[in-house]
Amino acid sequence: MQRIGVGLLVLALALATAVLAQQQFENVEIKAEKVRGNVWMLNGTGGNIGVSVGEDGILIIDDKFAPLAEKIRAALAQIGQGKLKFVLNTHWHGDHTGANAIFGKEAPIIAHTNVRKRLAEGSAARNVRPAPKEALPVITFDESLSVHFNGEEIKAFHIPHGHTDGDIVLLFTKSNVAHLGDDFFAGRFPFVDIDSGGSVRGLIHGIAHLLEQLPDDVAIIPGHGPVSTKENLREYYTMLVETTEHVRKQMEEGKSLEAILQAGVPERWKSWAWNFINEERWIRIIHRSLTGQRLDFPVPRGRDGHGHPHPH
Repeated sequence: MQRIGVGLLVLALALATAVLAQQQFENVEIKAEKVRGNVWMLNGTGGNIGVSVGEDGILIIDDKFAPLAEKIRAALAQIGQGKLKFVLNTHWHGDHTGANAIFGKEAPIIAHTNVRKRLAEGSAARNVRPAPKEALPVITFDESLSVHFNGEEIKAFHIPHGHTDGDIVLLFTKSNVAHLGDDFFAGRFPFVDIDSGGSVRGLIHGIAHLLEQLPDDVAIIPGHGPVSTKENLREYYTMLVETTEHVRKQMEEGKSLEAILQAGVPERWKSWAWNFINEERWIRIIHRSLTGQRLDFPVPRGRDGHGHPHPH
């Protein structure tokens, strides 16, 4: 009887958690913001969605969580009446691909080769189940790809070993808008998923390359945060370089991780901490990326039913 009681308690807790998660999604509001030209951004819980709307129909970049699919669809209907023609994924995390299984039934999904691989395989270590067939990208590429849509070329480029090993950034060449996915967290410390091939040094290199290539007046959609400018991206790059160098120098001096954590980040960057990647966690990410050690804080599971990371 005791074993049955424990089992019922576990089931009750699981159901309560599911109900709470559903209620949280029910309270989410998806807002559409005109960026420039044909391009809009949908914000709300999960990664920012980029949208191209025009005579050819609708193209979206990322699709948040599955329970938000109908709210996303309603927001799209407010800005354009065309059919969904393409879905692109900036990387594999569930707050950017959670609704793939829904929208993938309506339009082909395009992503980097490693995105399909990671979605198909899942992650036993993170209790992430393999994604269903309809959620997998059907068009994949390794280095670059262009989609000619709504009167402009949309260029996609791979950023090796940035936020993950499957990151792409996209440039709307006529609208002059870039979507950087989670290689850019506007005004906050980023999550670098080292277990998915991410690297702090790789991220720094990728952002440096983007600063050289993007037009000075480009409008930037970050993975999380408000529409930004190239100057905002430059400040983000400075933060990456200075905090990483700060940790690296202390490591070379033989200081322990505990001592480095105690020292913290330079004062000017302390305000970049937030609820998921606070100052301590950012230092731990840098330290692990430079040494190859495991992080000693858990990566939270997503709320999309597949257990994908960081539901921010």
